[in-house]
Amino acid sequence: MSKTGKTANSRLELDKAFQYAVTLAWDDLMKPIEPRSIRVEYLCEPGTALDHLSVWSVRARGYQDLVCDYWTRVSSAHPTSMRFENGYYSDQLALTLEFIMNNQGQFTRPADAGLHGSVQIHPPDADDRTKATTWIKVVRALESERGSGEAPVSPEDHRQDEDASSRMDDEGYSSEGAETLPVATGYSGYEWSPIS
Repeated sequence: MSKTGKTANSRLELDKAFQYAVTLAWDDLMKPIEPRSIRVEYLCEPGTALDHLSVWSVRARGYQDLVCDYWTRVSSAHPTSMRFENGYYSDQLALTLEFIMNNQGQFTRPADAGLHGSVQIHPPDADDRTKATTWIKVVRALESERGSGEAPVSPEDHRQDEDASSRMDDEGYSSEGAETLPVATGYSGYEWSPIS
């Protein structure tokens, strides 16, 4: 990993988290029959938490199939959580989207982002898969470290960022053992990118 300099706030963007979620589930969702991409769509009102997102499989000439919908709130029109459609299913996608949707305060959106969010994900290469796998390993480690008995931290409470930062030394590496993975929030005090 190369360090390109300190930043004031380098938490992972929400769109990047959705990209990682789809990348991790790619083999569950896509068959090598026809090249496709996947699109995540959502509507996010300023100052509110995201309640719903849709994941679409996009074929040639723009044809698309609904992969799944995810809701954080129950309504008479839909259940809460994940609902897969059209024969698609992925435990990995369900678990990762659940983490993202329940921990939205750990992710950012650009200040100039519009109401409509859309993330297009093309077939991932080895580097994309490595980044996504590294991210989810850190997420799982932090989740198990936090324990099931603790209440989740609200989006306004950024003590989790301070806790994550305190586990990193001045060089941006974990001070807990030999682990050198970025924290799940993307905040390590440094921007990082794999060495090309």
